[in-house]
Amino acid sequence: MRQRLTLRMDRELVRRAKAYAQRTGTSVSALVADYFALLDESDGHEEELSPTVRSLVGILSDTKLDEESYREHLAERHS
Repeated sequence: MRQRLTLRMDRELVRRAKAYAQRTGTSVSALVADYFALLDESDGHEEELSPTVRSLVGILSDTKLDEESYREHLAERHS
């Protein structure tokens, strides 16, 4: 069963949402519903990682790299 929901937002944000909906061939209501559905799906659940990202997790765990190492690398590269 569908139900109405009234949202109060900044006028400019409403304008941008309507323009985006028109460009993508959907409605503002559908955008909001899709967003709320995504919130529900991800609530308390870790997002699924792609196989490529999963293969990279932990790849640098045995290294001694830190933020200072990266700064040194950038300084050498750009000097």
